[in-house]
Amino acid sequence: MSLDLATTRRIAKLARIGLEDAELETVRQKLDGILGWVDQLSEVDVEGVPPMVGTETEALRQRDDVVTDGNCRDAILSCAPEKSGPFYTVPKVVE
Repeated sequence: MSLDLATTRRIAKLARIGLEDAELETVRQKLDGILGWVDQLSEVDVEGVPPMVGTETEALRQRDDVVTDGNCRDAILSCAPEKSGPFYTVPKVVE
């Protein structure tokens, strides 16, 4: 598959990549190379190869949805340059 400059310009716009007209040909060639690699995948014989584990064959492990505070407040506050009780103390930035 070969891309034309209009398609390359549209892909760049959709990807929000600002390209100058002078850059379009270079990007078009690079995209053609990438699409060529993807085309090579269709040549691979996958007959008899079992599918890899995917979301449709395995169930996700789930844990109980329990709210905790982490029980490590003192360890976290030990790194604070200044603290006041169980809170960080920061300089006032808005007057």
